[in-house]
Amino acid sequence: MSGPSAALELVDVVKEYDGAPPVRALDGVSLRIDHGELAAIVGPSGSGKSTMLHVMGTLDLPSTGDVYVDGREVSSFSDRRLSAVRSQLIGFVFQQFFLLDGTTALENVANGLLYSGLPSSKRRYRAAEALVAVGLGRRLTHVPSQLSGGERQRVAVARAIVHRPAIVLADEPTGNLDSSSSAAILDLIGELNANGSTIIVITHDRDVASSLPRQIMVRDGRIERDTSVGVQAATR
Repeated sequence: MSGPSAALELVDVVKEYDGAPPVRALDGVSLRIDHGELAAIVGPSGSGKSTMLHVMGTLDLPSTGDVYVDGREVSSFSDRRLSAVRSQLIGFVFQQFFLLDGTTALENVANGLLYSGLPSSKRRYRAAEALVAVGLGRRLTHVPSQLSGGERQRVAVARAIVHRPAIVLADEPTGNLDSSSSAAILDLIGELNANGSTIIVITHDRDVASSLPRQIMVRDGRIERDTSVGVQAATR
C-alpha cells in the first residue's frame, strides 16, 4: 500500500496503446515523489515521459499497475472521480499557456477555481493571492496580449497553484521562452517549492533538468536513472 507521505506514487505501471503489435509506452515504472520534492522527468522524444505525465496527472489510466495521488489509489476511479482528483489535488502548467485572450490575468487564474464551489469574490481573492505569489501583483488587470511570454507563463503557474494542489505537474514550462525568461520561471519554481509546493517538471532539456534537485531519466518507457539518493522505488 502507498506510504502516507507520498504525494505521488506509481507502482509497476504499464501503459500500452493498441496497434499491431501494441505499443508499450511505459514498461513497469515504479516511482515515488514525496511531499515537498522538486524533481525533473527528463528524456528524449518518444521516451515515455509525456505518457508518464498523463498517467501521473490522471489524464490517462495505466493498462496495469497502480497510481496513488496524495495517498488515493486512483487507477479504478470513474471519470467523475478522476475529474475531482484533478481539480482538487493536481495543478498543471503547460508549454502552451492556454490563457483566454481578452481576459485579465486575474480572471484567467480565477477560472481555475470555477468548479471549486467558491463564490466569485473568494475565487478572485484567491487568484489575486496566487498572482502576487508569482510576482504579478501589479499585472492583475492586464490581458495576455499586454504580457511578455515569461509573464504569461507566470499567470499559468498562478492558475496551477490557485487551488493549492498536492502536486504541480509542469510540462516543458520553459519550452516557449527565451533564456532570460526561462531562468526566471525556474527561479519561480524553486521559490514555490521552497514554500512547500511539490513540483515535477517534465522536460527534454538536460540543462533544465540538471538545475533541479532530482532528475529521473526516462528511456524506452523505463526509468533509466534516478539521481535521488535514498529514494526507494515504490513497494511492489
